[in-house]
Amino acid sequence: MRVEFENLYYERDGKVARVVLNRPRLLNAMNYPAVCDLDAVSQRLEDDPDIRVVTIEGAGRAFCTGIDLKDLSAGKIDMSYHTPWERALRRFETMEAIVICLIHGYALGGGLQLALASDIRVATPSARLGLPAIKEGLIPGLGTLRLARYIGLGRAKRLILSGDLIDGEEALRIGLVDHLVSEDEEKRAEEFREIVHKYLEVNSEGCRLSKLATYACFDLGFEEFFERYLKLQDRAMSSEDFREAMAAYREDRRPVWK
Repeated sequence: MRVEFENLYYERDGKVARVVLNRPRLLNAMNYPAVCDLDAVSQRLEDDPDIRVVTIEGAGRAFCTGIDLKDLSAGKIDMSYHTPWERALRRFETMEAIVICLIHGYALGGGLQLALASDIRVATPSARLGLPAIKEGLIPGLGTLRLARYIGLGRAKRLILSGDLIDGEEALRIGLVDHLVSEDEEKRAEEFREIVHKYLEVNSEGCRLSKLATYACFDLGFEEFFERYLKLQDRAMSSEDFREAMAAYREDRRPVWK
């Protein structure tokens, strides 16, 4: 199944939904209509209980170069842009499905913010990543909230306040991305499918609930987090997937998740 929007599309293949940003001529820069499309598709994906993994990719030569500077400089983007944008990113961050993005070419500004709202980031060694919003006199969105959680406050401040870019290899070294894949387009696609399959294989309800526990780890005190953990663990231990895992253990086979 493929659903077309003006600026992106998504496809369903079993338990995996593939979102593709589709403004390749503009390196998938995000104008207001594109942000509204992302907001709408994130809602559809969040509402689909059968999706286990969401992948996010960019068509053409780049993942995403962030806010559309042409529209911004022409006065076509105002404060109304930010609410649907951040709402979409928050859905990806908090939906139960595991969200995996593939970065090639550039992940700049909003492109990196979208990657930071994903659970797993995959990149090519030559990809260029950064938050250059200061060069346009702007704040780099909630990259100011998320970036330090992955790479530490010092590194985050350096990237945010300098607007410097780093490549995929440096991003892997400092923990900003989790996997590197080939520069070759065909090999990259195959290696990315293998990574997606790896996360799909372990995608029990307990896996997805682990995501929900982890994203709150910096926001709650110990007692609040412990209470939240117990509720999520109770869901995990009451799930069909847990019963299947125990049966698979007893029968010495791989579990088949719901």
